[in-house]
Amino acid sequence: MADPTRRIDKQHARRSFSRAADSYDEVAVLQREVGERMLNRLQLVRMRPETILDLGAGTGVATGRLLQQYGKASVYALDFALPMLQRAKRRGSWLRKPRCACADMEQLPFASNSMELIYSNLAFQWANDLPGLFAECLRVLKPGGLLMFSTFGPDTLKELRLAWETVDNHAHISPFIDMHDIGDLLVQGRYADPVMDVDQLTLTYDSVDEIMRDLKQLGAHNATHGRPRSLTGKGRMAAMRAAYEQFRRDGLLPASYEVVYGHAWVPEHAVALDSLQNRRSD
Repeated sequence: MADPTRRIDKQHARRSFSRAADSYDEVAVLQREVGERMLNRLQLVRMRPETILDLGAGTGVATGRLLQQYGKASVYALDFALPMLQRAKRRGSWLRKPRCACADMEQLPFASNSMELIYSNLAFQWANDLPGLFAECLRVLKPGGLLMFSTFGPDTLKELRLAWETVDNHAHISPFIDMHDIGDLLVQGRYADPVMDVDQLTLTYDSVDEIMRDLKQLGAHNATHGRPRSLTGKGRMAAMRAAYEQFRRDGLLPASYEVVYGHAWVPEHAVALDSLQNRRSD
């Protein structure tokens, strides 16, 4: 059984992202870069979807781009933090705005077979049940539909994780799933032709405090149930800062991110298979 202390506390995560809505776009450099790379990949895909879901839309930067890229599509933005979604609602032109839904991505409020494309940029790491999330996406996508997503792999914030490990035994960084395991889950979830790849990206800072300030402004706190609940003492903070210094290069401290990209298709015969299985179970 999975360690319950490693599960995401959704209420805590929602509060963090809600508080970060005003500052998010100022510091979301990595998120914009990854989102742009995904949108560029979509341009190579020969499909013209009429219904698109931006899953975990945040402030809706990608939502706006999807409205531009697919001029005739209905674009939906979903996020569990209402202040983020209120910003996403402003994207697009006065003629075409996204349709917004404030909900948990693990319980999608959409009809089965209602979307042709689900796009999700750096949101799946906040799911507690990734197989269940893939099943929900499969349910909502039409046969022949595409799921395209990015998430974080285990080497994300490895310097910060290692620095904290010299100080205490608490989990200060949220858990991340290996790329190969995610690919296996797509196969097990009955997706067709899954493709996985990874980028190693690094942001640099003058100090650890700048790294942690950016994470706070993004709302990307440690949101596991096993996170430390008390304030970190000055001694432990000083020890963590000192441990992080071993990674300083050319006068700067790195913050590493392992960005995992994935896409997979819903089989054209998915509905027929489901109908056959339902008849057999009756």
